[in-house]
Amino acid sequence: MTISTIPQPPRLIVICGATATGKSGLAIQLAERLGSVILSADSRLVYREFDIGTAKPTVAERQGVPHYLIDICEPTEILTVADYQDQAQQLIVNASKSLPLLLVGGTGLYIKSIVRGMKIPRVAPHAELRSQLQGLGQVQCYQMLKQIDSIAAQKIHANDQVRTLRALEVYYITGQPISEQQGENPPKYPILQMGLHCETEALTHRIQKRTENMIEKGFVQEVEQLCQKYGTELSLLETLGYQEIKQYLAGDISLETAKELIVLHTRQFAKRQRTWFRAVSEIQWFDADSSNLLDQIWQAIL
Repeated sequence: MTISTIPQPPRLIVICGATATGKSGLAIQLAERLGSVILSADSRLVYREFDIGTAKPTVAERQGVPHYLIDICEPTEILTVADYQDQAQQLIVNASKSLPLLLVGGTGLYIKSIVRGMKIPRVAPHAELRSQLQGLGQVQCYQMLKQIDSIAAQKIHANDQVRTLRALEVYYITGQPISEQQGENPPKYPILQMGLHCETEALTHRIQKRTENMIEKGFVQEVEQLCQKYGTELSLLETLGYQEIKQYLAGDISLETAKELIVLHTRQFAKRQRTWFRAVSEIQWFDADSSNLLDQIWQAIL
């Protein structure tokens, strides 16, 4: 049996899981077998120039298999989940219906926005309004939220400043509570979700190896150039890997310590990713270190 003979083949194949589990490599092999394309679901791959530290697929890999939703905005811009969802959904609509698309990455919210059809308020971040709200303090902001949107307040922890500010921001810009603008509208097409996992010790080894590879490929030089071009206060330079190398360049820590911190923080990040994806019952799980992983994935598709 081939993909073309399946009565109702999946329109979208999701490959997800924690960082460093080999999602990108597997996806490229699978896309080559399918003759399909890859839609990235990684919140840092959308930014240009942030390449080595994000383990972005190489130019050669992207020439071999078309990748989308990579390098779609400048490091100084903000790409919201709503922006990502709009672009991804448009690609899915416009793509050929004869072959499934591969949605690949570790950003759970990006994937959820597509497979669950999340309804997201189309309200861009408003810096001046947020600054004014922050000046009031979290306690008062949360009390305001309880008054204008009690449903949202029940779902948001009293100490969660980010979500509290967002809910207030949406209300004051649109005049409608955020709880009335949220929900889900799942797509009608069939979706197959598959996740990669590996044992903690094996994942740690993968992370250590990847960190060393990044350094060898010029990660330090990449961070140095980005700092010179955009300044050290750029928010993306506070993210995993970049922050630690920035500390090294500032003379605060040694390169060896920076690498150790990258491994530690990546392990912590991977744990949060596993927690997110394990809560999704539709995901079929596969051992990333299996010797016949591609065949197992192919049989799951068939």
